[in-house]
Amino acid sequence: MMRHFLADDDLSPEEQARVLDLAFELKQSPYAAKPLAGPRTVAMIFDKQTLRTQSSFAAGIAELGGFPMLVDGALAGIGVRESVHDVARVLGRQASMIVWRTYEQSRLEEMAEHAGVPVVNALTDDFHPCQLLADLLTVREHKQQLAGLTVAFVGDGASNMGSSWLLAGATAGMHVRIASPDGYLPDAAMVERAAKIAASTSGSATTGTDAVAAVTGADVVVTDTWISMGKEDQAAARAEVFAPYSLTTALFDRAKADAIAMHCLPAYRGKEIDAEVLDGPQSVVWDEAENRRHAQKAILTFLIEAAT
Repeated sequence: MMRHFLADDDLSPEEQARVLDLAFELKQSPYAAKPLAGPRTVAMIFDKQTLRTQSSFAAGIAELGGFPMLVDGALAGIGVRESVHDVARVLGRQASMIVWRTYEQSRLEEMAEHAGVPVVNALTDDFHPCQLLADLLTVREHKQQLAGLTVAFVGDGASNMGSSWLLAGATAGMHVRIASPDGYLPDAAMVERAAKIAASTSGSATTGTDAVAAVTGADVVVTDTWISMGKEDQAAARAEVFAPYSLTTALFDRAKADAIAMHCLPAYRGKEIDAEVLDGPQSVVWDEAENRRHAQKAILTFLIEAAT
């Protein structure tokens, strides 16, 4: 069966650990492995704004010996000019893998159904699994472990990052706490999905509206922008609702003394995070940004090897 990476729990706990081990190895020797030698082409489609995703995938594919083929989502008109399944059939005959950063998760799933090659979720409205692989790699580098650690996510728990932290954190055996305002908590079905995974990994997944309670004693504190792409018209309303969930110095001080602060970027200092936290000595955001490349190289390698 063709393997894809469409959501965080597409990897079992054992597979996630294997991918993270591989990411660590590839970071130490970035040019040693060439599973895409040929070069084999990887199609990269971007429907949303991008900096880290495009640069890290392009660099990583090249380091793996492949060719990163950029497909402009606006020019392709996927779902407008041509149907998703027709595009999938075309690209599946031009590329060995497809990486897509888009809106609806259903579009990505349709691409995977018809492409005939592995498809990777580079971000959808529902999940951001490649970011979570990078985040977990970063946590493991700084904490030497994942299982048993407590991670607090403060902000929009109903966002793709909230969902991905629930699933990926539970898969890693972490204790994931989500703190969000009423109306912005993760969907109950997503929490149940994470809790089911956590039951097999000795992790946990909890949600609530108390940011202080979530952060107190945490090993890792995570936040993200309050204004996800496509929700810019809600900026003023969201700024008011989420103000009590800003990762201020005072809130971060509630975490363990050696806690690390994370943000997948772009960050807006003075809004969802204080500059003193983002740029402070316990921030690991730049490691996160770099680790996108290594983690993505690992998942591409895992998928291409599974397909051969």
